[in-house]
Amino acid sequence: MRAKLATLCVSVFVGAGICSAQTAPPAPQPDYSSVYCSGFVSDQKVPDATRLVSGEQAGYKITFARGDYVYINRGQDKGVRVGDRYSVVRSEPDPLEVSWFKWQSKLMKAMGTHYIDAGQLRIVNVQPKTATAQVTFSCDYMQRGDIVVPYEERPEPAYKDAGAFDIFAPVSGKPVAMVVTSKDYSQSASRGAAVYVNLGTNKGVKVGDYFRVFRYQGSLAELVPQTKGYQDRLYGFGSSPGRYNWNDLPREVLGEGIVINVSRNSSTIVVTYSRSDIYAGDYVEVE
Repeated sequence: MRAKLATLCVSVFVGAGICSAQTAPPAPQPDYSSVYCSGFVSDQKVPDATRLVSGEQAGYKITFARGDYVYINRGQDKGVRVGDRYSVVRSEPDPLEVSWFKWQSKLMKAMGTHYIDAGQLRIVNVQPKTATAQVTFSCDYMQRGDIVVPYEERPEPAYKDAGAFDIFAPVSGKPVAMVVTSKDYSQSASRGAAVYVNLGTNKGVKVGDYFRVFRYQGSLAELVPQTKGYQDRLYGFGSSPGRYNWNDLPREVLGEGIVINVSRNSSTIVVTYSRSDIYAGDYVEVE
């Protein structure tokens, strides 16, 4: 009977704000693509001496994907051997260079260079100064000039059970940062998306940590057109008896995510639960 009442509370009263916790769907478990395809931001330059220089059918093929044979600029003279595995990455600046919130460009510059994960290769034939590899896994297309680095296993942290997600979670008191941007420079994200925040190992963040995402009503950090003071009054639609600044009102807890990649000044987070869209400029705190 109690279980039925609990279910009733979740299904009926959450929308009315009567229950203090919102039941979230089961958290997705980490898959290979989440771990190896989410990209990363680093202030340390990725070694780029080894490059993808061409591939079969290069006369008309401008990109390469899983199953294709490609050529790299390293061979027997550099110790390359059949069976060696490599990862392929590519630095990717924002093609539009349009800021969504006031400090976005400055924070991104401090975090470092954004790299996408293009996929993985396995060497199948070695020549004196070049080698042929087969694309064994694709996250994105590969192209001439992509950076080729030795393959390294990445940790696959276990996701916690979403359970009862507390929409009124108190401030954790741990380091706070911002969602600076998302994979592919999207300015919004939801469950399953990868986002990049300006907090890393320099503040003790490690793979497997969880971040809580939140925002304040009335913040004017976003560069989209906004009405000043809309958090407590809006012409023609009522007003509160007193003035409330953005930081006088309770914060809105939006969701949470797990750290799957971390560097000195940034972390890659996969969103494991979101109540609504998460935007660049929203705040995060270590849980």
